[in-house]
Amino acid sequence: MTLHNKTIVVTGCCSGIGADFAKLARQQGARVIGVDRNAPTLTLDGFVQVDLGDPAAINDAVAQLPAKVDALANIAGVPGTSPAELVGRVNYLGLRHFMHRVLERMGEGGSIVNISSILGAEWPQRLELHRALGATTSFEEGAKWLAAHPVQQETCYQYFKEALIVWTYTQSQKIFMERGVRMNCVAPGPVFTPILGDFVQMLGQERVEKDAHRMKRPAFSDEVAPVIAFLCSDAARWVSGINLPVDGGLASTYL
Repeated sequence: MTLHNKTIVVTGCCSGIGADFAKLARQQGARVIGVDRNAPTLTLDGFVQVDLGDPAAINDAVAQLPAKVDALANIAGVPGTSPAELVGRVNYLGLRHFMHRVLERMGEGGSIVNISSILGAEWPQRLELHRALGATTSFEEGAKWLAAHPVQQETCYQYFKEALIVWTYTQSQKIFMERGVRMNCVAPGPVFTPILGDFVQMLGQERVEKDAHRMKRPAFSDEVAPVIAFLCSDAARWVSGINLPVDGGLASTYL
C-alpha cells in the first residue's frame, strides 16, 4: 500500500488524527495540502487556513487548492461541547460543502474519507430525519432545514455523526458510478486527541465509567491514521460506501 505521487487534501491537519495522517501520507510519498482554522505546526506541501463553518470561506479556500486532487480526508471537526449550531455547520454542512467543491477537482480513482464516530451507530433510529437533511442541496438550504428542525445540544455531536454516516451511505454509490470516486467513513471510538476531554464531558462521567470495561484504552491517533491511508490508497480501489469502525472492538460489545 502506498500513496506515492497522490495529492491529498487533509482538513483538521494541525492536531490529532489529522496531523498523524498528514505525516503518514507524506511518509508514503503523497503531496499533502493541509486545511485548518489554526496555523500549521507540522511540515506540509501546502496549507490553506479557513473556517469550515463559513461556506463563502470554503469557496475561497477551495480556489487555492491544486487543480487536481486525488484524495480528500475530512478530519476537521468541533466537539459536542461547542454550540449545537456550530457543530452542525462544521461537522456536517461545512464538510459536505467542502467535499462537493473539492470533488470537482477529482477524477477516476479518487477517494474521499469522512471521519464519523462510534457515537453515530444509532443512525437507524433517526433515518428519515437524516435522509431529509441529506436531501438538502446546499449549505444554506441545510441550515434552513436545521433551523426548522433544531438539534438538542446534549446529543448534537452524535446526531451529526449519524447524519454524516447516512449521507455517505446514500451518496457514495452515485458519486462512484458517475465520477469513479469512492467515498467512505472511518468511525473511531474514543481517541487520545486534544478533544478527548470534551468527549468525556459530552457523554458524562457516569457513562464513561460504565463503558470503561468495554475497551482496553482509547486509541492513539496514529492507530487511526493508517486506516484512512488504506482507504485513500489504490489498495482500497473497490471499497466504497462503508462505515469502518476503528475502536479496538468497542462496537462489538454492544451486540
